[in-house]
Amino acid sequence: MGKIIALCVSEKKGRAKTVVPSARLVTEHGLEGDAHAGGGWHRQVSLLAHEKIEDFRKRGAIAPYGCFGENIVGEGIDFASLRIGTRLACADALLEITQIGKECHDHCGIFRSMGECIMPTQGVFARVLLGGVVNIGDELRLLPEE
Repeated sequence: MGKIIALCVSEKKGRAKTVVPSARLVTEHGLEGDAHAGGGWHRQVSLLAHEKIEDFRKRGAIAPYGCFGENIVGEGIDFASLRIGTRLACADALLEITQIGKECHDHCGIFRSMGECIMPTQGVFARVLLGGVVNIGDELRLLPEE
C-alpha cells in the first residue's frame, strides 16, 4: 500500500509539470488538463516513486515534483518493479500499468545537469480504466492480479 505525495499537470508538452492539490482522472484519457492525456494511447498517466526522487536528490539533483514530467508521485510502492497489467486503485479511480520506463529522445535539463535522469528507468505509465477525483494524501492500493 502507498499514498499520493504529489499530483502534477502541465498544459503543454515539454515543460515541467505544476503540483496541484487534486486532479480528475478521466476514463481512457488521463489527468484532466494535462498535455500528455489523451484517448487511444497507453501512456495516459505517468507515475514515479517518491523514494526514487529522494535518492536522486541525495546525489545533488535539484528535482522538484513535476520536473520529470510525472503526473503522480507515490510513496510506498516501487512502481518500476511492477508488471505490465498491474492495477492500482486510488479513491474511485482505477489505473492499469502499461509501460515501464521510456526512451529519452531529447535529454532534459536534469540530464544535462546531472548526467542522468531517472524517468527512463523508474517512470511508469498507465491508462485510466475508471476515472475519479484523486487528492494528495490519498491511499494507493495494488490490486491482486486476476
